Amino acid sequence: MNRLLIIMYHYVRPLVNSRYPGIKGLEFDMFKQQIEFLKDNFSIITMEEVVAAYNESYDLPDGSVLLTFDDGYMDHFNYVYPILRQHKVQGSFFIPGKTFKEHTVLDVNKIHFSLAKAPIEYLNQELFLLLDFYRGREYDYPLNKELFETYATTESRFDSKEVVFFKRILQHVLPEELRHTITTKIFEELVGVDEHIFSRELYMSYDQVKCMKEDGMFIGSHGYHHYWMNRLEQKELEEDINKGLECLVGLCNPDRLVMNFPYGSYSEEVIDYIDKRGYKLGLSTDVAACTSQSHKLRLPRLDTNDFPPNSRNYHNFYEHMTHGLSNCSASLKSI
Repeated sequence: MNRLLIIMYHYVRPLVNSRYPGIKGLEFDMFKQQIEFLKDNFSIITMEEVVAAYNESYDLPDGSVLLTFDDGYMDHFNYVYPILRQHKVQGSFFIPGKTFKEHTVLDVNKIHFSLAKAPIEYLNQELFLLLDFYRGREYDYPLNKELFETYATTESRFDSKEVVFFKRILQHVLPEELRHTITTKIFEELVGVDEHIFSRELYMSYDQVKCMKEDGMFIGSHGYHHYWMNRLEQKELEEDINKGLECLVGLCNPDRLVMNFPYGSYSEEVIDYIDKRGYKLGLSTDVAACTSQSHKLRLPRLDTNDFPPNSRNYHNFYEHMTHGLSNCSASLKSI
């Protein structure tokens, strides 16, 4: 098959004049410019074509790109979908089932909006105070200094080590119940909007997702809780994947199931289980171009920021491929 670039998007909105201009997303005007650039310079293909390329005998067009949108945000219905429809191209949207089943805000998004509302120095100070408060009561974990030295790494392309630390502690380091308690406390203090109201503004409804599906958009699975799948016990992993898929009945084609791993997190156990469940493709956040040698259940993706008008980083991956480097060790596991 020909080389394929898969592009990853999250928030897409008019950022400057919004209530949360600090949210890490793509400005809507830049999205429109980017789609124009991609149409002029690439072949924007469908998920069905990628499924066929990796599971059947199908050759992708030269210069193929695939557009993927994570997390089921209302941004995607209000801003992304009309532009894709205008240009007659497909987007692939990956929905965590919990977003339209429970009308609560995912902890990952509480973290995002807390980061958008306050400086990281303030957030980590609050986090340290809460860690001190709960340490030794019901929970036991290392002292703050040790935690920071262990988890304040610079592994992300887009986050400082202080931001990486804040995210990691609240995404997977602490016990789940405590993570949720601390994340919610910080979110409520900074955002101050009723969670059920906020969730209905933040995420698409089932009917909105169905509308896009019926108009030719592709809908895929993103689990249920938006967990780091590679950190779950086998039973928890299976429950999350199965529950997430159950929420998408009527939205996913059972013959063309695609899994998008939350945080790009996967393991051999995760790959084995989605293979067993009949998934045709899996999407990661490993940074590379896709080739015929790419494993179909852990395909790499580039970020929207790797393309104009923000940058031309995508050229680097073409150069890597020219020199025979079909994989890149860097990862975007920061969203």
